[in-house]
Amino acid sequence: MSSVDSSGDGGKWLDAHYDPVAGLYTFSSCIDLADLSGDRESRLVVGDLGTGSSGMKLKVYRGTALISENSLLDLPAGLVAFFMDLHEPRIPAVAVASGPCIYVYKNLRPYFKFTLPSLDINPLEQDVWQQVREGQINPVMLKEMLESIRKKADIPLSVRSLRFLSLESDEMDEFVQLYKQQPIRRQTVITCIGTLKKSTADEDGISCLVIGTENSDIFVLDPEAFTILCKMSLPAVPTMMDVTGQFDVEFRITVACRNGSIYILRRESEKPKYCIELSSHPVGLVRVGKNMVVGCTDESLQGFTQKGKKLWKIILPAPVTTMAAMDLPTRGLQAVLVGLANCQVQLYRDKNLLSTIKTPDTVTSICFGRYGREDGTLIMTTKGGGLMVKILKRTAMFDDMDSTPGPPLAQSVRLNVPKKTKLYVDQTLRERENGLAMHRAFHMDLSRMRLAAARAYVKALESSLTPMSSSLSEPLKMNAVVQGLGPSFKLTLNVQNTASCRPIMNLAINFLYDDNLYRIRNPYMKIPLLVPGLIYPVETFVECTSDKGISDIIKVFVLHEEKSSPLLTAHINMPVSEGLVLS
Repeated sequence: MSSVDSSGDGGKWLDAHYDPVAGLYTFSSCIDLADLSGDRESRLVVGDLGTGSSGMKLKVYRGTALISENSLLDLPAGLVAFFMDLHEPRIPAVAVASGPCIYVYKNLRPYFKFTLPSLDINPLEQDVWQQVREGQINPVMLKEMLESIRKKADIPLSVRSLRFLSLESDEMDEFVQLYKQQPIRRQTVITCIGTLKKSTADEDGISCLVIGTENSDIFVLDPEAFTILCKMSLPAVPTMMDVTGQFDVEFRITVACRNGSIYILRRESEKPKYCIELSSHPVGLVRVGKNMVVGCTDESLQGFTQKGKKLWKIILPAPVTTMAAMDLPTRGLQAVLVGLANCQVQLYRDKNLLSTIKTPDTVTSICFGRYGREDGTLIMTTKGGGLMVKILKRTAMFDDMDSTPGPPLAQSVRLNVPKKTKLYVDQTLRERENGLAMHRAFHMDLSRMRLAAARAYVKALESSLTPMSSSLSEPLKMNAVVQGLGPSFKLTLNVQNTASCRPIMNLAINFLYDDNLYRIRNPYMKIPLLVPGLIYPVETFVECTSDKGISDIIKVFVLHEEKSSPLLTAHINMPVSEGLVLS
């Protein structure tokens, strides 16, 4: 492959190949990389969706050339490469999930076909079709009876009955004559597929197939006999899955379902062990180490632990179209590739943005791994059917760029919490035994404190004991400044009208103090008209007449000339007169 420097990604990637008219229409679940010839050169295996109704094919690329092509009977729902035996040379097989079947290819040739077991048929539906077969009822009566069964029955109708109910009146007779002699079958279809190592975690170890069905079931298949080893049930239809572990030891299956939730299944449990309820539907699910990264339809990327605890959430610049894991063991890099609808592919390690790749079209599928002899190869297909291949430079360095506001990265570092002491354990036991009484006592004290605070606040408002006026017609604010060492002090009162546009007039200031300690030059002063927003300083002098070295509080009242109750009150703590003490 010839390579040139790419643009828009910080110079970390090389453009190895771009074919805008490759005609590949696929998703990330239908694309994989595998060494299909045993020559240590990985090929690109793609399940092409074609036009959606025709042209579905299994394509294999080597480098930039298409080397193999097989037609598929139905739309592929997923594709995986896996080792199904211990034969030499070690060449993986390719399993394609399509409709109710799994088609297994070995050496790029059809090898085996597995069909899901049929579902139970509604007995009432079977009786109705039997009556049609015997000529006891006509198509009009058949339609009425099937509609009644569909509303009341617990078991859904078969595809044949549902299709018959959707027909027009003139098409019913022909449909009945064509299908009435054939047996009824109710078949589910595969929605997602994955692989699970059977007994060893080796790269070329034998793997089991894990499939999710439209009937909300998960099946684990034996890789050699293709028998069902394990069956698990889900509350909703699975759409994406991630599998880790070994079937014979311990495994964990993480499934994203159509109801907007993620379920975690473990060995020897037929029902989900954990459930994660998302705020919006998931469109991508990738495992990074022991954590899961989920892309949602609300343009967010979220991180969870394997037990379902939420770790972080970031908002993306555009809706998510596809996601894939980027695992590069040689550099110790584990990250997530996120394809966005704004023609970008962003690389995240946890919630930190590492790199952004600009693409000429919206990306629909992403696959990262070894392609040919290059370990760090990124393969993408676009909405218009294009194929892009990029190679990670050996000199590329990724630095965490925390693109989200909030606490710094150092805050997520775990603290060295000391071990539990005996005092801590005893206190925990006491709280556990007397929790109800302690909770009641706490709420009683809290209620008393709130009541006392409310009473004091009401008393302050009624007696105008606050430095801010509670009157809506005459809103005022005042603060006081005392200057000097004594025995003479300068007292400055800064009065401000906080109204928006209404002036205040006819105000006065009065002082209340101990005559044995202080003497004020002007104990009663009139205030000029107060313009809103301006601060008016009112100055006077206070003289300390006592030589005992004590101080007291001087109360300041702002009054209206026609009212006896003050608009606001301020208490001034006077300093000790140092002049008399020194003398």
